[in-house]
Amino acid sequence: MRILLSCLLLLACIPGWSGEARLGLLEQPGQMDVRRVALDPHDPSRRTLGALTYLGGVALTSRDPAFGGFSSLTVTGDRFTLLSDGGNVVQFAMGGDWRPHGIHFANLPAGPGIGWQKWDRDSESMAVDPRTGALWVGFERYNQIWRYAPGFARAEGFVAPRAMKRWPINGGPESLARMPDGRFVTISEEAKIRRTLWRGGEASRKTTRQGLIFAGDPLRHRPRLFAYRVSPDYDVADAAALPDGALIVVERRFRLPFRFSNRIMLVPAERIAPGRVVRGHLLAELDAPLIHDNFEGVAVTQEGEATILWLVSDDNQLPIERSYLLKFRLDRR
Repeated sequence: MRILLSCLLLLACIPGWSGEARLGLLEQPGQMDVRRVALDPHDPSRRTLGALTYLGGVALTSRDPAFGGFSSLTVTGDRFTLLSDGGNVVQFAMGGDWRPHGIHFANLPAGPGIGWQKWDRDSESMAVDPRTGALWVGFERYNQIWRYAPGFARAEGFVAPRAMKRWPINGGPESLARMPDGRFVTISEEAKIRRTLWRGGEASRKTTRQGLIFAGDPLRHRPRLFAYRVSPDYDVADAAALPDGALIVVERRFRLPFRFSNRIMLVPAERIAPGRVVRGHLLAELDAPLIHDNFEGVAVTQEGEATILWLVSDDNQLPIERSYLLKFRLDRR
């Protein structure tokens, strides 16, 4: 009894925790619902969007309070992996009926920091080796790239490239793409080419973003610099490689009072090289009155001869935003 009274007295004297709440983690069993959505809410029959054809999409919801905030995705066959900007992982299978099954919720087994606060797990980008299943994740704030065993079974190591050291804490490796030849490409969301390295004027430099090319696994190769030119008032949200080595780059713009728009850009394969200044050409734009949100993730798959683009949106876990998963066919001419 004396020990119990001592413990109660100690608890009474310790002030309550007033810091940031514990990072929300997903719990098993995973629960998720989907609702079909149209590209154009005012014309559900519309399918064409620039060089893309809309094949369908869903809004994702769950009763789990940690659900949402998806910043990247990978798609292998009918298996989807969504990664949030808090290190939460949602995996499921889904076919042409748009009904998810085999839903599994998990959380990254390790990452920067201790994992108590969200900025310890600010996972903004993801790439996968389709042959081995190994995964790489780009983290903002710490500006690191971590490698994980297939299925995020365990962390296998990380690197904090010197070239990423001065990238903004909230504008770091927002994109990460594994190229068909084994190279990796990452583009900073906000970091501009340094003045000492830019031959143009200040106005043009403001539209540049630092890009890095790794000859192989980022944990084993030093990166080399290139420059990506974004559309005015846009930032880089994600990137993914096409089978021919071209790069799809998703750009994002935010406008008050609270409106997002995205541009889907294509950079030809031959331009993606160290020391180059590259600019994509516009494939499509998602903006009102079409479905629009904070699209932060893109993945590329093949269905026969068709090249498929998948987009996922980060709802920032706010009631006025949605977690959308959209499917498009790329019609290159």
